[in-house]
Amino acid sequence: MQTSRIIYSGSLRTTATHLQSGSIIETDAPVDNNGKGERFSPTDLVATALGSCMLTIMGIKARDQGWNIDGTQVSIQKIMGTEPRRITGVKVIFDFPANHNLGSKEKTILEKAALTCPVAKSVHPDILQDVTFNW
Repeated sequence: MQTSRIIYSGSLRTTATHLQSGSIIETDAPVDNNGKGERFSPTDLVATALGSCMLTIMGIKARDQGWNIDGTQVSIQKIMGTEPRRITGVKVIFDFPANHNLGSKEKTILEKAALTCPVAKSVHPDILQDVTFNW
């Protein structure tokens, strides 16, 4: 079964539709690559997918163990390289609510879950994944 359908909208923009849900994501080329930078760029989505996947896998582990990580936030910084133009690194910073009530064992389990998420294991090994957990 297909996952999505993407249409080129013109002016360096695309519209991607998730076929199961109908959810839509629009992309725009970044300013430094001839675009307007008014939407996520495709490389922004790759970097963002990493953080979202990490947090989702942590959420699954937390739910299964009866732990609460609601309100956890992830900040993403994509680092681009040249020749060829590509993502060379992604900085991922987790900020957990002060009232998480998790011990060191639980934190270690959640950190390992994040670092082994499917996207983290799918991106090219040359892409530096710099991950910080602020408990």
